[in-house]
Amino acid sequence: MELGNHTMVTEFIILGLTENPTLCSIFFVVFLGIYVATMLGNISIIMLIQRSPQLHTPMYLFLSHLVSVDLGYSSSVTPIMIVSFLKERTTIPVTGCIAQLRSDVIFGTAEGFLLAAMAYDRYVAICFPLLYSTHMFPRVCIILLIASYLGGYSSHSPEHIKVVSVFYTVVILMLNPLIDSLRNK
Repeated sequence: MELGNHTMVTEFIILGLTENPTLCSIFFVVFLGIYVATMLGNISIIMLIQRSPQLHTPMYLFLSHLVSVDLGYSSSVTPIMIVSFLKERTTIPVTGCIAQLRSDVIFGTAEGFLLAAMAYDRYVAICFPLLYSTHMFPRVCIILLIASYLGGYSSHSPEHIKVVSVFYTVVILMLNPLIDSLRNK
């Protein structure tokens, strides 16, 4: 006789915050309002940056990508949570749960890398304002964006360490002239 549990999980039951219908209605309205405000705000930032030629700079390029990642990050969990306030019993299939978790990790990690790229951009702008255009030319911005997205997509794979190592190697090589110039002062 073989011992152990051989049942197969096919879905998860989402319990929610409360079973009180009045509170569920209040939570639905509040979280729906927050979600809609977040989506409208992020979309308006993207549209504003795209339509205004004065905002076609590296800082706003990174900001528009950060907002895009935030759109995906907000949309990976919130809609299911909002719908769960209206239903008595909400379930999510295992594959849906895995996809939700994967998208959360991808968007969250990409957001961290984009924030690092934005920090580097601001560092160069503040510390080397006269050399800013030579250090942050379009190819460097594109490399930082690609590295940010690759960092997000590789965060759940075994290749994560390799990609992060390459990213840090590239960033350190780019920072080397800056570090040398600080040392020579």
